[in-house]
Amino acid sequence: MTPTRNNHYVPQWYQQGFFEPGRDSYNYLDIMPPMRRLPDGRTKKVNGLFKSTTTRCFVQRDLYSTFFGTTVNDEIERRLFGDIDTRGARAVRAFQGSDVAEWHRHFQTLFEFMDIQKLRTPKGLDWLKGEYPSLDQNDLMVEMQGIRMMHCSIWAGGVREIVSAEDAAVKFIVTDHPVTIYNHGISPEAKENNYPNDPSITQKGSQTIFPLNRNFCLILTNLEYAKNPDCNPLEKRTFARKYHSALTRTDAFIRTRKLTDEEVRQINYILKARASRYIAGENKDWLYPEQNTVPWPELRKTLLPPESELWRFGGEMFVKYESGEVHYQDEFGRSEKEREFLKKEVPQKPLRPRDECGCGSGRAYADCCQQKPVALRPTWSARSIRERNLMFLNGIGNVLELDASKDWLTVRRELTDEKISLIYHLYEGLWPLETDLFQLLPKPDGNFRGVYTGNMHPQAMTDFAFGACLYFGELIIQHPFIHAGVMNKKFSPIEHPSAYRQEFLKSLFLFINIMPLVEVGLVNLIPDPIDFDYHLRDQMMHMAKDRNALERSKPGEDPRGFELAKQDAERSWLSMPEKLLRSQIKKTSPEIEGNELDNVIKARARMRENDPLCPLQDWELSSGDDGGQMSMMKMVPNFEIAMYLAQATGACIVTDNILRWKEIERAVVRRLLMGPPNLPALSKSVAASTFAFPHDTTRMEGIAANRLVAAYPKLFGAACKYLGSLEERGPKPNVEASLNAMFNRTHAAAQKFIEREVGNDSRAEMACIFPAGGIQDNTVNRLLLMSNSEIYLRSVPGAFHIRR
Repeated sequence: MTPTRNNHYVPQWYQQGFFEPGRDSYNYLDIMPPMRRLPDGRTKKVNGLFKSTTTRCFVQRDLYSTFFGTTVNDEIERRLFGDIDTRGARAVRAFQGSDVAEWHRHFQTLFEFMDIQKLRTPKGLDWLKGEYPSLDQNDLMVEMQGIRMMHCSIWAGGVREIVSAEDAAVKFIVTDHPVTIYNHGISPEAKENNYPNDPSITQKGSQTIFPLNRNFCLILTNLEYAKNPDCNPLEKRTFARKYHSALTRTDAFIRTRKLTDEEVRQINYILKARASRYIAGENKDWLYPEQNTVPWPELRKTLLPPESELWRFGGEMFVKYESGEVHYQDEFGRSEKEREFLKKEVPQKPLRPRDECGCGSGRAYADCCQQKPVALRPTWSARSIRERNLMFLNGIGNVLELDASKDWLTVRRELTDEKISLIYHLYEGLWPLETDLFQLLPKPDGNFRGVYTGNMHPQAMTDFAFGACLYFGELIIQHPFIHAGVMNKKFSPIEHPSAYRQEFLKSLFLFINIMPLVEVGLVNLIPDPIDFDYHLRDQMMHMAKDRNALERSKPGEDPRGFELAKQDAERSWLSMPEKLLRSQIKKTSPEIEGNELDNVIKARARMRENDPLCPLQDWELSSGDDGGQMSMMKMVPNFEIAMYLAQATGACIVTDNILRWKEIERAVVRRLLMGPPNLPALSKSVAASTFAFPHDTTRMEGIAANRLVAAYPKLFGAACKYLGSLEERGPKPNVEASLNAMFNRTHAAAQKFIEREVGNDSRAEMACIFPAGGIQDNTVNRLLLMSNSEIYLRSVPGAFHIRR
């Protein structure tokens, strides 16, 4: 069968809705017609206006074709768009009518069709291509399918209005990018609107315009803007999550407005202004709406839904199921009430340079956010990550009644299940499941930082992770405590705290030891991002599964992790109920009995006391959910989420785990076709050096403040800044030589200073790599594109491996 290679990016059935009844063609306008050279040497624009049928309009050769050698495949055109167009045609026609049952039947399909229609045009595909460092045609088609449905949740949760041009002499036109985004705060000439960009639908003032046919047009408006048109149109709407499940009324469409000729022209003007090259309409005069219109910001008056009809939208919703469970939802689709104690008042007056910064970092405003644009600052209206960690620390202190006189052994002796449950409940309270983590994270603001990924065991973290913050300025580390809210109740630490005694001690020990670094800003201790985004979790799990199927690790590749798991197993044995322990000893060593057996039991008690991570309470011997101990070996974040966080925060990746480093190396190998790694001299000098990694977190602030040690993050930050402009400006050998010389000049003196301050703790080597084009994986860029992050790097500048 001959493949279809002429791809209509605006379906022919959709175009027919803009014909005059009884006609089979309309006027088609090229708004950027080519120039033609005349015989006398002059140039003249070709007439871009002509009559045409749908076969010649909005079509491009091989727009969706994929290529395998010389073979051309058209399955995306036939299978994907064939199915969507068939269902989409029924949905679009349903909403031209007034049958509410048909609206309900085709509600989801309408938004699914609009979503793919926004992506499938040449403008949409060029935008998608620009979100990745490089995509060939086959990869582009994969990514287009990968991000489907990314607009639907926000669209469906807004105010939905269908306006009519039935009584107007002017009708709606169709363009080569029919799903059009208008924001009155961004003019067509603004850089945010430069081809192929559109305003983000997550901005409060962004409205989506989609003509259903010549007589009807769908307008989607964010609820906050509809209720308060004077709000900042460029602010992000509340709960701007692109993928989430929410309930909505499928019959809630405003259909009361019949537009005048002038109002239809104004909408046509917006459609034409945001088109790429081609528009079409029944009457050629309608294709020039710019000849008689109002300034761009004033057009919003025509698009605003009538205030008297907004009662259909918003409000709270309660649904009780047969199981007795009740689902709650607010007007933005959130299933939890806002927690007032996590909100902050934004300062009404400008801060002075030495005032404490409003972002909650604990630093002075001049040293923190003063020089950053607002878009690159963490939010000032909610408790920061650092502030929540300090609140958690204070809460732990109150629950465990910690004071200067209470040692760790006493804490372990007095630990109860009620205390464990309460502390996990406290952590859950500080991190609602619908937290916008990107609002709290640092942005790619030019400051150097690292994302740590490795074994989240307190013994492993003590080796290198604590000391690594000296070299990376700010180290982003995942929180050791698990979030009970994302767990099945039968495994929840709140419901079954006795099963978490050993895991709790590990998490608590690590948290208390790392908090001095959190307080002074050397560590940013963040919760697991997948706790707040089920779609991210699902996508990450599928990606990791696919990757592991190709890159399966062997058990002996991580001896350190194996040894830690073995030690945790021994702790479980030490915590075994005495009755069961005696029984096990008699089975394995029947010659041990009487006083000798009693001595073994006493020795076990001494071993438990001497091991700071071993619980002093026996775990219960039970056949239910409380039997045994939950033991976790967490190597987090995984490869995908480490990349995700590094690109979202403008960071490098730091690891001390050989398995994670091999995953990074495999990602780098895939980029080698772009050329050899950058900064080879600096990488070689770093690899040939030895670094000290102190263990005492209480002394880190003073060490980090020393000018010699502070040179490390400045140096690596300068290297990343240089790499950020390398593609645009090209290599500069003198800059690269200067960076290498700076390292060699300061390293020996800085290491002597650290050793003099803290002695000879852990010492290690560091390998670093700065691949051409950065470390990049299309799946990670897809995750970022589907997130509610608007600012992120297209690739990770580099990675560091700490090794003994």
